[in-house]
Amino acid sequence: MIARKDSSWCCSSLTPSRETARFCLLGALVALYMMAGAAVFSCLERPQELKAHQLWKMRLRTFSEEHNISEEELKSLLHHYDEARTAGVHSERGRALWDFPGAFYFVGTVVSTIGFGVTAPSTGAGKVLLVFYGSLGCSAAILFFNLFLERLITSISLFMFCSDERKPSVYQITLLLLLVVLVVACSAASLYSPMEGWTYLESLYFCFVAFSTVGFGDFVSSQKEHHEDIRAYQMSNCLLMLLGVCCTYSLTLDCSCVSHRRSFCNEVKVETICYNDKILSVEQEQDNYLYKNNVSVKPLPAWLN
Repeated sequence: MIARKDSSWCCSSLTPSRETARFCLLGALVALYMMAGAAVFSCLERPQELKAHQLWKMRLRTFSEEHNISEEELKSLLHHYDEARTAGVHSERGRALWDFPGAFYFVGTVVSTIGFGVTAPSTGAGKVLLVFYGSLGCSAAILFFNLFLERLITSISLFMFCSDERKPSVYQITLLLLLVVLVVACSAASLYSPMEGWTYLESLYFCFVAFSTVGFGDFVSSQKEHHEDIRAYQMSNCLLMLLGVCCTYSLTLDCSCVSHRRSFCNEVKVETICYNDKILSVEQEQDNYLYKNNVSVKPLPAWLN
């Protein structure tokens, strides 16, 4: 009996569980999704990259010949120019990067994990401080996002219950969260388009990149020195960023929870049906006495039907 128990335990421990199999399947699907995305974006963007590279080489050579300067010296000057831009020096005068509003904008992109990359510390002390400041700030921001999600779902559920007098389903809440994200993104794009001089499509693209915390940095708001009513715009920009990131984070987390809950419910339903039909696994055969005498078979809960 003991040898059989040990043998069955070894077999069960070597057999992947359903959660492990689901985890491996999801990892494989994500890898395939990334490979497919890389192939598509490479086909779309690689020709333009090669064309831009050839155009840059031609312009560099032409400028070098016209001004009687070697390409090495010109590249050295451009390298120094890149370093100056990283430090916040621009040939066209934009807003200061490290005054208090600029620094506040920087820490906002740090704790929200957007990280546009336009502003970065150049001093050693600043880089060391960022490691500790960002670790604490990102943790606090994620906690804030989770609490925001709880209160948002509670408010939505209460509103829908009061209007319909029945408890809303998780799918209704997810659809309403999606609607909220779309409204916030479209409203923000309507503000960014005239203030930044972007097209509406570019503004929507920026909203997705910023609110999803991807943060490429090709479009960054509030970088111009002169805006109409600059203080009101900066305040609106910060509030929209915060609201957009919170709502988008809530939507993605809610979708993840709904997917996990559905798979969990299916698994529990299957296991309960098997139990009601007296289909027991190898490990449970040795505990038949306990099942027969101490466990009563109950019907499936209503939320699993």
